[in-house]
Amino acid sequence: MADAFRRYLAIQRELGGNEVILSAPVRSEGPTGPASDWLKNAPPVPDLPGISVTAPQRGLMDAQAWGSLVQVAATIADCTKCFLCKARTHTVPGEGSDKSGLMFVGEGPGQTEDETGRPFVGKAGELLTKMIEAIGLQRGDVYIANAVKCRPPQNRKPLPDELAACWPFLERQIDLVKPKVLVALGATAAETLLQARRSLADLRGRVHSYRGTPLVVTYHPAALLRNPNWKKPAWDDIRIARQLLDR
Repeated sequence: MADAFRRYLAIQRELGGNEVILSAPVRSEGPTGPASDWLKNAPPVPDLPGISVTAPQRGLMDAQAWGSLVQVAATIADCTKCFLCKARTHTVPGEGSDKSGLMFVGEGPGQTEDETGRPFVGKAGELLTKMIEAIGLQRGDVYIANAVKCRPPQNRKPLPDELAACWPFLERQIDLVKPKVLVALGATAAETLLQARRSLADLRGRVHSYRGTPLVVTYHPAALLRNPNWKKPAWDDIRIARQLLDR
């Protein structure tokens, strides 16, 4: 038990944390006040419709027919609606608990993810796993997905038509998981979920809403690997997500 606790503290220190996350809600002062007040007092983000999808795409992607995450993944595996299908090794639909209270959404698969068919299993994925463990959860306790389900060439940012083609998949995954809290990892995921083109600096530091579900925006783990100075603010964001989950 003592060794496990020491490992837990070491992970939190690596992420820039200086407090222990307990199972009960922890009151923490953020830049605009207690995190527990952010959802109550933050200016509302309107629930906007998803990224528009053309009529032929809607005909093929009948989200109501996807009664489970397995069915969503099977449809993704056969999808050829955008350029990304041309070079993929595997589609990367997502993984985790279908009854998770916490759902992470990233940008898109990288090389390791394309090779394995699993999200966030490269270096950035290892860091995300540490972030999850630092708030007292295991990777299998949460659901992890991406805005696009195939790897963009050279890990470039997904194009608007690629995001649009994958939007029905992500939308249905969120509907099926029914998370209590969403965490957008990076600007692309945040823009996709909020339908708002704003900087990450503008989106961080407050609790947004995705169709009534609290949404926290933070840095993508790959960005934290490039700039370790962002680990501390990312840690603050993840703590807020945990506090919202405990509520």
